[in-house]
Formats: sequence, structure tokens, C-alpha cells
Amino acid sequence: MVGIADPTGAPAQLGELVTLVDGGDMDCGGGLLLLITRAMRRLEPGQLLGVRSAQESVVTDLPVWADLVGHDVVAQLAESGDGPWWFAVGKAADTGQTTVFSQGERTPVGQRLWLYTNFDCNLACHYCCAKSSPRAEARRFDPAVAAEVYAEFAAMGGREVLLTGGEPFMHPDLGRLLDAAVGLERTLLTNAMIFGRGRRRDTLEALDREIVLQVSLDSATSEIHDRQRGAGSWERAVSGIELARSLGFRVRIAATLFDEDPEGVAALHRRLDDVGIAREDRVIRPVAEEGYAETGVHVSIDTLEPEPTLTADGAWWHPVAVTNPHLRIADSPLPLAEVFGVVRDTMAVQDAAARTGREVFRCA
Repeated sequence: MVGIADPTGAPAQLGELVTLVDGGDMDCGGGLLLLITRAMRRLEPGQLLGVRSAQESVVTDLPVWADLVGHDVVAQLAESGDGPWWFAVGKAADTGQTTVFSQGERTPVGQRLWLYTNFDCNLACHYCCAKSSPRAEARRFDPAVAAEVYAEFAAMGGREVLLTGGEPFMHPDLGRLLDAAVGLERTLLTNAMIFGRGRRRDTLEALDREIVLQVSLDSATSEIHDRQRGAGSWERAVSGIELARSLGFRVRIAATLFDEDPEGVAALHRRLDDVGIAREDRVIRPVAEEGYAETGVHVSIDTLEPEPTLTADGAWWHPVAVTNPHLRIADSPLPLAEVFGVVRDTMAVQDAAARTGREVFRCA
């Protein structure tokens, strides 16, 4: 089974393994590196990690990775001429050095954190990377756990937290999730369709006006937006934007497009100019080939700058990849230090190998 497993059953020629990473069909660029990095952090210097993969490229890539980070591949064998391949990797002694990465205008790891409040949604968008819909399992984030997350994040020097879903206003304790993050910059992503009345209107009006609302609006008129999100959704989103602004919230607009039609983008910008949405409060992003999307930009650990993301049941490399098992960092959101540690260790390998330039897939 893909993941970190008991080493019982590994070939005896590998030696005495402490743990085993079974990568299945994953290669180093497709999630195996995250699994190895996570497992290595739990070993003591000199202890052995077993690695198994059916990908032939690992025969070349794994020794290169080990050399870059100072570990030793002490044994290697194949089950047959075509693999799978097995490795025993000895953990190097900790040098105590910390690598600092220059990321230009990108957000340094440790300053920004994403949190999925829930996965149920009033919409079922064709391109939803999270596979959210009215039928999706809610998987709601516990406000008590969120408070622990924020406290650790702030203590580590964290600055900004972004809450998304699903539709966050379907979480009955959304107010508590946001209140627990006081002292951090807070952005809440919403489709702005369901907070106009009742209990959700009360939640909206009670929110701190320092919270930025990022609303999804895919086009200047209803045609594209409704085709992607459902009939009538554009009109309700526009009404929600007007309501939020009338209540004193700063509103940011995010458009998601399969094809970045220049005229369509220009039309959207003209509309946002007319209603007074500042240029810095606009995000135009492509569809990622994740979740429900069958086409779009292919994303991987090699092409995405990390944006550590927490859900009720784990941690992930980036918010567009929370349905991709290859980009899972941890099986629980805490401890946060472990999540950021795996990300930084993985980046160290990537940056030491080559600076080929990851793409920044901006969600906010």
C-alpha cells in the first residue's frame, strides 16, 4: 500500500529497517519525495529507511537525492528485471545548519497558511479542485484544533491565514474559526451566495471588518460564470458582493477560467473598475487539473510553490491539490512544525538539484 508502512516483509538484504516508504507507482516528482522526507524526519542518524517504487526513474533519482542531502543509499535491489526497486537509505547526522531560500516576490514558507473549513458546498462547480458539492462529506475543521493551529503558527512567525472550502458559510462555527485567528491577517474565500439572510447573515454581520472576503466571480456577465457554476449563480454572487461591501468589508474578486480569453478578462476588469474594486484586489487564475477538473493546468510538487494547507484530516502541499494523494504532507493538521518542516526539507532538495523555476499558482 502506498505510504509509510511497517518494514516487515522487506527483503532481508536491505538490512534492519526502521520504517518503510512504499511509493507504489510514484516517482520523486510525483509525491515519493514528500513521503521519504516525512519518514526521514522521524529517524535518528544512522538508522535505515526502506524505499520501494515501481518507477524506474527512481533508480537514478533516489541516489541523487541522497547525495544532495548527505544521506547514504546503502543497498539497492530489484524484485525482477523490471522492478519494483528497493533501497535502504541511511540517515545522515544532523549538521544543525538551516538553509534559507530566496523566493523573490513569492510568499516565504511559514508566513502563509491555508485552512479548509469544510468540504460541503451549495454549488458543484465543474472545475472544483476540492470535489466539493452539496453531496460532499462535510469534513468540518474543529474550531478547537484551529485555535491550536493558529497559536503554533503565530509563535512560528506566521502572518496570514486563508480559509476556504467547500463553502465556509456552511460551517456552523465559522465565526469561531475566524475569531480564533485574531492577530493574524485573515482572508475568507466564499461564493457570496448564501450569507444574505438568517443565521448566516448574522454570522456575516458579526465578523471583524479586518477580515477580507475573497469572492468567486468568473466573468463580467452571467454566461461563463453560470456555465461553470450553475444557473443563477452569477446574479446571486453579485448581490452578495454588494451586500458585503455595504457592510464595510474589503472584497477581493477571484476569477477561475479554463481559457484566459483576453476580451473576457478585459470585460471583467472593466466591470470591476466600474464598481470600484481595486486592481490589487483581483485574482485571475487558471483551472488546475485536480478534483473534478478533467482539463486544465497540470500541477505537481515540481511545478507548484508550496502553500501549506490544512484540512480536518491532514496537511497538503497546496490548496489546489487536496484531493491528490501524491501531494499530502501529513495525516493530521498538527503539529504544524512537522508540516512546515517537511515542506522546507523537500524544497532544500529541489533547490539544491536545480533552480528550474516553479510556477506560482496563486489562489489569493
